[in-house]
Amino acid sequence: MQSQNDWLQILVRCKENVKDRTASCLKTLSVSQPDLGIGAGGDPIKSVDLAAENAIVEVLQQNNVSFTLISEESGVKEFGDTNAQCYITVDPIDGTNNLIRGIPFYATSIAISTKPALSTVYAALVADLFHDTIYTAQENKGAYCNGEKIASSTLESLDEAMVGLDLNSYKVSEIASRLTALIQKTTHIRHFGANALELCYVADGTTEAFIDIRGKLRPTDVAAAYLIVKEAGGKITTPAGDTLDVKLSPEQKVKFIASGNKQIHETILSLVKL
Repeated sequence: MQSQNDWLQILVRCKENVKDRTASCLKTLSVSQPDLGIGAGGDPIKSVDLAAENAIVEVLQQNNVSFTLISEESGVKEFGDTNAQCYITVDPIDGTNNLIRGIPFYATSIAISTKPALSTVYAALVADLFHDTIYTAQENKGAYCNGEKIASSTLESLDEAMVGLDLNSYKVSEIASRLTALIQKTTHIRHFGANALELCYVADGTTEAFIDIRGKLRPTDVAAAYLIVKEAGGKITTPAGDTLDVKLSPEQKVKFIASGNKQIHETILSLVKL
């Protein structure tokens, strides 16, 4: 079993290899892309997604890790000659559509856990691939951005808060009605299009909250950022305020509310209709 310090070094190498291996893909985004089918998470697979996933697996194999991969692209796969040391949940490119359109907000997300359960994640990395910003966390050891310790926002007032809100869904009319009271109380609503990275913005205090109650998002998008938010002092729960814990699987769906502190979290919970 790798120590937590070993894992952080390996995760950073994964991020560096992703950048190297996807460089050629970035040069061809403007031309017609090959049809690679549908990924395990239900979205069309892009060449850049596969290149990023292969880059992560390559580094893990170079470090002789035996693991179960849980990926938005390839699904669940076993790697290594011995019993799996851990589960590695990845979204190789979170925000693929942003990347393809030239919007500078996309990331690689990697989480290490002892079981295929969100609550068992103990090491994590989310890397902003455009700005070369690396968020990491270890269980009970805090969260960091480019090596500097981060803390979530202490702002308690929704009047001043910046709140991320994902409404990207065919059920938007149903979802919006549940969020009307919150939207009316919030002056600054945002959505940038890469949920793992938006959660990291909650972790470092850039925003005060991020909300996704669509039931459309997969745990592969949030597994790493979940730990980063918690270790930065933020709150992340179900929309009902319960402990957030789901199976780590490409087919699983997850809803959550993440906030910088307990006070603003409770305010948001009180405004969201279940």
